[in-house]
This record gives sequence, C-alpha cells and structure tokens, in this order.
Amino acid sequence: MTTVSTPGAGEPSAEQAVEAGHPGPTATAPTGNGGGPGIRRVAIASCIGTTIEFYDFFIYGTAAALVFPTVFFPALGATAGTVASFATFAVAFVARPVGAMLFGHFGDRIGRKKTLVSTLLLMGIATLLIGLLPGADTIGVAAPVILVLLRFAQGFAVGGEWAGATLLTAEYAPPGKRGLYAMFPQLGPALAFILSCSTFLITGAVLGDANDAFLTWGWRVPFLFSIVLVGIGLYMRLAIEETPVFQANQAKAKTDPELRTLPFLDAWRFQTKEILLSAGALATLFAFFYMGTAFLTSYGTSTLGFSRPFVLVVGIIAAIVFGVAIIVSALYSDRIGRRKVIMISCGLAVVWALALFPLLDSGSPVAFVIGVCITLAIFGIAYGPCGALLPEMFQTRYRYTGAGLGYNLAGVLGGAIPPLLAAPLAASFGSIAIGIMLAGLAVLSFVCTAALVETRDRAL
Repeated sequence: MTTVSTPGAGEPSAEQAVEAGHPGPTATAPTGNGGGPGIRRVAIASCIGTTIEFYDFFIYGTAAALVFPTVFFPALGATAGTVASFATFAVAFVARPVGAMLFGHFGDRIGRKKTLVSTLLLMGIATLLIGLLPGADTIGVAAPVILVLLRFAQGFAVGGEWAGATLLTAEYAPPGKRGLYAMFPQLGPALAFILSCSTFLITGAVLGDANDAFLTWGWRVPFLFSIVLVGIGLYMRLAIEETPVFQANQAKAKTDPELRTLPFLDAWRFQTKEILLSAGALATLFAFFYMGTAFLTSYGTSTLGFSRPFVLVVGIIAAIVFGVAIIVSALYSDRIGRRKVIMISCGLAVVWALALFPLLDSGSPVAFVIGVCITLAIFGIAYGPCGALLPEMFQTRYRYTGAGLGYNLAGVLGGAIPPLLAAPLAASFGSIAIGIMLAGLAVLSFVCTAALVETRDRAL
C-alpha cells in the first residue's frame, strides 16, 4: 500500500504554512545540534525521566496483581478482589487523556521542559502517598476510595509525560536519526519494569516467608523508594534546555496570532484523523504490555500457581528482551519506516494472541517464561518506532497535545479495557477468550497502521 505524506484534513500544506509564517508538518524547522553532547545529554535525561515516572506507574500494577486484592478489597474474595484491583489499575488510563490535554496545552504554550518537571513532581507525590495509605482493615472503605484518587493522579501525570519526553529527543535529533534518539525515552518502561520487579523481589527476599509482613508493610517499600528516584529525575530535567524547534515556534508566535491559539482545539480541528488512527494503531501495543506485565503477574501466581519470586524474575528477564526489541525496531524504523515496523508487530500479535494462553495453560514454567518474553517482545517491536512516529505526525504548535492525545487514547482502548475484561472472560469462557479479544484488537491496530502515512522523512 503506497502512501504519500500529506497534511491532516483542513490543514494548510507545507508551502502554504511557510508562506503564512509557521511550519506545517513537513516544513523545515530548526533541528538539534547534529548529535553532539547536547542531544546525548537530552537523550539520557529523557530515558532517566521516563524510567522514574513509569517505575512509579508500574509498581502499582505489580502491587495490584500481588497484594491490593488482600489489602484494599479483603471482603470481596479472590476473584472479585482481583477484578476490583485491576479496575483501580484501569482508572489511570481514563485519566491519561485528560492529563494529555492539560499538560499538552502547557507543553505547547510554555515549553516541554517546564511541563515535564510538573508531571514528575505530581507522579512522585501520588506514588509516595500510595505507599503511606492505610489498608481497608484500618480505615475501611476510605482506603480504596483514596487509592482510586491517587491512581487517577498517577494516570494524570503519565498522560503528560510520554509526549513531552519523546518530543525532547525527537525535536533535538539530527536528520535520519530520529528513530535512534527517540528510542531513549522508549527504553524507560523496560528499565522501569526491571526496577519494579526487582524492588518487590528484594523486599520479598528480605522478609523471607513472612507473608503477613509483606502484606502489612513490605509492599510499601517500592512506593516509598520512588521519592529518591524522583529527586534524581528532577535534577536531570532541570539541567537540560528547551528544544530549538519549540523556541523557534515561540519566536514566531510573537508576531503571528495564528500560533497563539489553543493547542487542543487546533489539534482536533486540523488532525482529528491522525489522532484517532494513531490511537487505534497503538492500542495493541498497550494491550500486550499490560497483559504481559500486570495481568500475567496475577495469572502466573493465582491461576498457574507459580511462586511470587519466580514470576518477578520472569518479569525481569522479559523486560530485558523487551528493551532489546525496542532498540532493534527503533533503529530499523530509520531505515525502512515507522509504519512497516509497527505493522510487523501487529501481524505477529494476531497469531501470538491465539497461541499465548494455550501455551501458558500447559502449566510449564518454561512455557510461562516463553509466553511473557514473546508477548513483551512483540510489544517492543511496535513501541520502538512510535517515539518518533507520533511527534512526526503533528505540527509544532500543537505537537505535544496531538501526540499525547493519540498515545493516551490508545492507552484507554488497549491498556484499560483488556486487563479489566481478562479475568471475567477467563472465568466465563476459558483463557482462550482472552486470546481472541487480543487478536481482534491486533487486527484493528493493523488496519489503522496501514491507513497512516509514512513520516520517517518529515522534518520537524
């Protein structure tokens, strides 16, 4: 299928945009420093920042699988408690598009750097408070209510995080290497999942067989530890400069009233199609990641009967595989295009979704390792290129908002709904029903990706 890089519906062409005094999506804008020390510093800072934010986000998923049903929903029983726990997990995905709109607005108006400092602070405070929150046995129904509010705050923060972090590297990156440099913030989730599993594993090892101690206070240690990581992340982010592309756009906005409009309204007005297609294209990406982490952590311990340490070690191994897949796919996207790489991931996802649960239900520990690793590898193949794809799809004046909306709407479709439906589907129709759901979502993502235009050669 041959596609041509064109502006969104109702959007001025690149030539018209330049004549009007502002860059269209293919107009030449100032680039970064050509790959010198500045871009390397930005890449490392973005990677560290996303690692810390996603660590805070992921430890909730691990805790939701391992301890929250007992700590916050003890009266519901095992199955209903797990469903309720993952419902609170899904709340964050509802909050993410809201965060993308608000932080996207400020990211497009006052800068990427300042906005990213705000998202990191909000995430750190919410995570710390979850670690200090008493359980249902202590404060009753107030415990799960406060938990939901704090989880919403986490989702609100991460909704503004991803787009800003990828924009920092994508807007600094030299021509032909945007996939390479946009890869660095994409590695954050892999590193964060390693950290998340490791902190729970170490805490459990220190406590030994004292399961009561783990349920009472041991699970809180990873949440409290996050405040140290947030301090490191703030130091890194305060040390970097705003992107040249954004600074150039701000300079033009002083003389061009059209560049001072509301980013959210412009994004929806000019590129609604791109926002919705990117959401559909990346939905499977989210589904495979959160099924491969949070849900399979729960499935491995509660349904398959594996020990908590074994499941956490498998998570660490799978996260390493996931990181390698991100690196390889991001580099290849600079050579063959973002769209082709993501379509390969979607095609693999259709087949693997139907094979995953029959493999897992064999009960073999080796099968569990293979299942989790391949699931996250398929996710990584799509995740590597999308750090460059989404920033390339939108104009500078609303790039933070547009990229954030597309990414986080995909999070609602793929990250919130499948984990929430998985447990009741398995209970009613068997685990194969989960595979059918994931395969259907992968088909949707393949179609949406095929409808996108290739953006590899666009200038920012």
